Amino acid sequence: MTPKLPPLDEMLDLLPDAVCVVDPEGRFLFVSAAFQRILGYSRGEVLGRSVFDMMHPDDRAATLQQAEQVMAGKLQRHFRNRYLHKDGHSVDIQWSARWHPDHGVRIAVAREVTELRRAERELEHLASHDSLTGVPNRHRLHYELHHALIHAEQTGSNLALLYLDLDGFKAANDRGGHGMGDRVLREVAKRLHEGIRQGDLIARIGGDEFVVLLPGCHDVVAARKVANALRERLLVPFALADGPLHLDASIGIACYPTDGRDANSLLEHADQAMYADKRQRVTRRVSALG
Repeated sequence: MTPKLPPLDEMLDLLPDAVCVVDPEGRFLFVSAAFQRILGYSRGEVLGRSVFDMMHPDDRAATLQQAEQVMAGKLQRHFRNRYLHKDGHSVDIQWSARWHPDHGVRIAVAREVTELRRAERELEHLASHDSLTGVPNRHRLHYELHHALIHAEQTGSNLALLYLDLDGFKAANDRGGHGMGDRVLREVAKRLHEGIRQGDLIARIGGDEFVVLLPGCHDVVAARKVANALRERLLVPFALADGPLHLDASIGIACYPTDGRDANSLLEHADQAMYADKRQRVTRRVSALG
């Protein structure tokens, strides 16, 4: 018996990735068996339907733009978007696609990367958030501040920074070791986060120092009102095993554009203002004792 190749679709059905062919309007002309394994739809359920019927709504505009580039002759190898599985959950897909002008079709290979994307998001979170408290870290603060400054410059709006340093935190470590100190820092971050608006950002930048970014904050008066409210939250005693811990906070304020027009200038101004606030608090306590 002379060997001969089986039908192409039978070979394509063995692939773990889905092979899809669509017309210029994005209607499915062919899908391999892996399409059902990945998205739950049988071949009969998708032929003739638009790819956008099953696509995550938030990814439609970017996908349409990519499709136009492919049809203009650009080979696409690593485009990602999300589809909705037949049962409703979101599936991350990585595509390789090519336009065949002689046949008037786009041929694409789809690989599910849901688990890969989940791992990437976890790594992104670890890289941009403080491992102890879960709030953004110094790197994330600089990223968000940079974009907030661009937005403020483009729109003519303002923003403010609060540079916060805990007063009395050393007692937590002295009384219960670093484990107790870590517990207090987590509670501090929680209280601060609960005291800011949606769109504001609280970041731990090291030790017992935090920075709060307030986009759209009009002036120093508004910023001071937020600072005082956050400080009031921290004045509530922290319940430790051997009794309550009393903390306070020194807070420095910097406003854009009055105190600086770039991230470093604003952070330096807020840092200096925080130390000035701390010195004033020490002077008042000494005077009170005298």
